[in-house]
Amino acid sequence: MRSFTSFCLLLSTAAIFAQVSFPLPAFEQYIEKARQDWQTPGLAVGIVYKGEIIMAKGFGEKRLGSGQAVDGKTIFGIASTTKAMTAACMAMLVDEGKVKWDDPVIKHLPGFGIADPFITAELTIRDLFTHNGGMGNADYLWYGTDLNSKQIMEKLPLIEPAYSLRGGWIYQNIMYLIAGQVIEKVSGQPWETFVRERIFQPLGMHRSYSNQQMSMQEPNRSTPHFSVNGKVQTIEDASADGIAPAGAVWSCVEDMTKWLRFVLDSARVNGNRLLKADSYSEWLKPQSIVNKSGFYPTASLTKPHWTTYALGWFQQDYRGRMVHFHTGSLDGTVAIIGLMPEENIGIYVLGNLDHTELRHALMYKAFDLAMGIADGADWNADFLKLYTSLRKDAAAKQQQQLAKRVSGTQPSLPQNAWTGTYENPLYGKVEMKIENGVLRAVSGDWLQMTLQHWHYDTYRGTYDKAWLDPAWVQLCMDKISGQAAGMEIDGIFFNKK
Repeated sequence: MRSFTSFCLLLSTAAIFAQVSFPLPAFEQYIEKARQDWQTPGLAVGIVYKGEIIMAKGFGEKRLGSGQAVDGKTIFGIASTTKAMTAACMAMLVDEGKVKWDDPVIKHLPGFGIADPFITAELTIRDLFTHNGGMGNADYLWYGTDLNSKQIMEKLPLIEPAYSLRGGWIYQNIMYLIAGQVIEKVSGQPWETFVRERIFQPLGMHRSYSNQQMSMQEPNRSTPHFSVNGKVQTIEDASADGIAPAGAVWSCVEDMTKWLRFVLDSARVNGNRLLKADSYSEWLKPQSIVNKSGFYPTASLTKPHWTTYALGWFQQDYRGRMVHFHTGSLDGTVAIIGLMPEENIGIYVLGNLDHTELRHALMYKAFDLAMGIADGADWNADFLKLYTSLRKDAAAKQQQQLAKRVSGTQPSLPQNAWTGTYENPLYGKVEMKIENGVLRAVSGDWLQMTLQHWHYDTYRGTYDKAWLDPAWVQLCMDKISGQAAGMEIDGIFFNKK
């Protein structure tokens, strides 16, 4: 009888091990097929499963047509997956008693403020991480500008709230910049130094850089790509250094698997905690509800029952399991980190094609495989169909918009009447000039566009950087003097000086 029981136990143990083995060869084939389906030049994928790094590998090329293979050490911009690192940094300072999650921000940054005095007074450290602090998306302050962090902070008192404090939810980056300033104030170290010394170094992430400028010394780096008129081409890197705590880290998949293992192991490194148990729990605890409009289109297929945001993490249920994840996107480069703690699996994906949403497909496929679901949904095919449909819908709406053009109209004033300097206190200056007989709008290196007369006093602005969507520009004439008075670029008004 005893031998029969032992035999049954052996069979049971063998079945368990059969269930938990991760089919790496099959998943690698899946990755490569997805990469080709989405026409993505290069990917890097890392997986941590049951405490072990089982994959940290490159697929495809660093630069289209170069023949230079992506490997586990190739660095990419990890973009907004940086946010969870910044939240972890703040948690360390909470553990040290230097700050509390529900401290008012002005306790540590007395000079902080936005246009609403109530929000200024009541905004807490926690609010900086949850996207419901009342501030709308103010990315124009950093995207494509040469403003540094200090200059961006100086403009915050000009920002009007988009909704009442904790009365809405709008994803944005500026609050994470403020969090970085708090970290610097209470620790005495710039965020870039703090994240390096308190996260990168203890975890052994020796090929991780706090911002793009620091990463430029690294020769093994990916090149961003964008599909322009259906053709994949290289573009220049976009910098997020002005809001570094929100998304400026550059790293490789070998390093990011160390980060995955750290998060899955309750913030431990070699058995030693970098976060106390309470702070680790707070880091991953749902903090705000994310409504459908603020979540990812993939939810239309994965059908989560709830969607929340923690401190630097999106969250949802998937096949009855809790999932923590976050994407990262900068022009021409993408990232995703996904964790399913109940199955002890984490995946990290880096790619060098703008918004190549195979990242979601690979995350869900990895979760399925960890749960022993080999014949589940083909997320690659399903998401490719979904996003192809969304792009077609967007193109159709654009064509409907363009079809409303009124022919035979003329602008109110000749071209030279519109030239000069236009200014917005929050968004800075734009120069309007005539080059080669056409109107041009220029502000720094990024906002450089040619204006095509559309109808009446409306112009369509085509950026020199072909991967940027065209802008609508409305030129405005003073009703009394009949002179040029200002212009509006995609809803932002600039007064003529």
